Amino acid sequence: MNNKTVVSTPHAPSAIGPYSQAIRAGSLLFVSGQIAIDPSTGKLIDATSIRAQTRRVLQNLLAIVAAAGGSVENIVRTTVFLKDMAEFADMNSAYAEFFPSSPPARSTIQAAALPRDVSIEIDCIAVI
Repeated sequence: MNNKTVVSTPHAPSAIGPYSQAIRAGSLLFVSGQIAIDPSTGKLIDATSIRAQTRRVLQNLLAIVAAAGGSVENIVRTTVFLKDMAEFADMNSAYAEFFPSSPPARSTIQAAALPRDVSIEIDCIAVI
């Protein structure tokens, strides 16, 4: 029996390669890494600050989680990929706006390069 379901929403950027926005397997939701693309235009947001990019990325993640029937409370793990670890404090400040209590487990990694030369990418796992 295959309990794997593709989850997608027009309220987050379309996948730009051979992957899904998210896969639900049982009660677990695995959300692909999101970057600061505005889903209404399909283009990167104009803002270059790490705070603005972090907010857009998390809005995209939450739209996908919502499409699977979840909310921010269902997210149990995130992985943050930063182009420059010197931006950690500013990223962390914007990130905290989305997780005011009981934040998920998290790893933050500096990446040499990210898709479309963005400053941040975040993926997540949720239990729904």
